[in-house]
Amino acid sequence: MKNPNLCIVLLLAMLTTGSLTGQSFYHYYKTKNTAWNNISNYFIPPKQFDNQMGDYRSPLRFYNGDSVLTKEDWQKRREEIRHRWMELMGPWPEVMKNQEFEILSSTKREDFTQHKVRFYWTPNEQTEGYLLIPDKKGSKPAVVTVFYEPETAAGIDGKPFRDFAYQMVKRGFVTLSIGTTETTKNKTYSIYYPDRENARMQPLSALAYAAANAWEALAKVKDVDSSRIGIVGHSYGGKWAMFASCLYDKYAASVWIDPGIVFDETKGSGVNYWEPWYLGYYQPPWTDTWNKNGGSGKGLYPRLKKEGYDLHELHALMAPRPFLVSGGSSDPLERWIPLNHAIAVNRLLGYHNRVAMSNRPDHSPNRESNEIVYSFLEWFLSSSER
Repeated sequence: MKNPNLCIVLLLAMLTTGSLTGQSFYHYYKTKNTAWNNISNYFIPPKQFDNQMGDYRSPLRFYNGDSVLTKEDWQKRREEIRHRWMELMGPWPEVMKNQEFEILSSTKREDFTQHKVRFYWTPNEQTEGYLLIPDKKGSKPAVVTVFYEPETAAGIDGKPFRDFAYQMVKRGFVTLSIGTTETTKNKTYSIYYPDRENARMQPLSALAYAAANAWEALAKVKDVDSSRIGIVGHSYGGKWAMFASCLYDKYAASVWIDPGIVFDETKGSGVNYWEPWYLGYYQPPWTDTWNKNGGSGKGLYPRLKKEGYDLHELHALMAPRPFLVSGGSSDPLERWIPLNHAIAVNRLLGYHNRVAMSNRPDHSPNRESNEIVYSFLEWFLSSSER
């Protein structure tokens, strides 16, 4: 072999009595090495955005203006941020930690089994999705995928380069694909608790709550390593994955594919947090939806804007858990400015290479951008060492 370090590590693996054989360890090492090579350049902001903080309110200052100087300070500040946002968006019901998936049907596909499953994602509403389990034995990482419906990510139907659950099960992950099928059909989107007429939470927070319940059910699946569960979504699903991972810290890593990671009324309907199915909920009937700017926003959204809140505060809650922004037309290079705040929090905590962003011109993901997504999840979740 050309790499002497690989020779030494491989030899040690062959001499141990662990679960990895020499051959499987070599495959593991090669996969990890390839994953890092694919993502290593995306943790570094371009020079023009390095240490640029913009006008965003620093997460390293308490709301009363006091500075966050220590790790202990950050734990208090972190709780302050989460409490404030939950207070603004509406408190969650208790997360349902004791349920397991009900299996409705099972189908063998290639080198994995597809189970159609049902579970409660809110106390009064069940949903159906797809649980994909690879044939390989032993402890496995897992990923939740979220979208308008579950079929696309499971590789059953849908547009190209959005089959994230299918692609990750082929890489040895257990995957759960869920989506808001019914509200997508009736064009109200999202989740409303207890119902659309009297929602107690902003719908985007309700989506995050549903993903928390999905995490709990997925963690009980045989051989799933609950310390290695991530979440990924594109566009609508990217917003969903972002709020879920920021607000529920059991998610070990997250990928947000061009959701619009901060408020931005210059991107039209791509970054439309003012809509009533996101952060602009008000009692129906709704008017002027799919508006191209937030000027007509109602509900919580105008207050958030007026009082200086922005989503970079939620990004900071990820620290030190890693996340990747797979940016397109909604999240261009200048998104490094808000991301620098999350980098600063990680730096205070003694971590680096926890905040990454790749970029492409288009909103739609492509083969190259998705390879970065898959490599990111493999690097951070394929073992517990990260």
